[in-house]
Amino acid sequence: VKLVESGGGLVQAGGSLRLSCAASGTISGISAMGWYRQAPGKQREVIAFINSAGTTTYADSLKGRFTISNGNAKNTVYLQVNSLKPEDTAVYFCNFLSHIHGTTWGQGTQVTVAT
Repeated sequence: VKLVESGGGLVQAGGSLRLSCAASGTISGISAMGWYRQAPGKQREVIAFINSAGTTTYADSLKGRFTISNGNAKNTVYLQVNSLKPEDTAVYFCNFLSHIHGTTWGQGTQVTVAT
C-alpha cells in the first residue's frame, strides 16, 4: 500500500493550498495520520497529526495557518495551508501510523512559495 500526496505546486506568497494524501489501498489499524515537511538543507519537521478520534495536534511554531483534517473517504487526510510564506517552501509528506502495519510515508509533494 502506498500513500500518494497531491495538491502541491507554485503559489504566490499570501496564497493558499490544500494538500491531499490518499492510500492506494486499505491500511488497517490506523491510529494517526500526519503531515511533515522538509525544506532544502533542513531536517524533516512535523506539522500536524490527527488521531483516530479526530483529535488534532499542531507543532507550536506552525499553529494558526495550517489545518489538518480527515477525508470522507477512509485512509485520506488533508492539509489546508493559508497565508503562505516563502519559508513554507518545502517538500510536504504525509504519514500514516498503524498499530498493525507500522509507519507508511508518502513520496512527498513540492510546495514552492514565490515572493
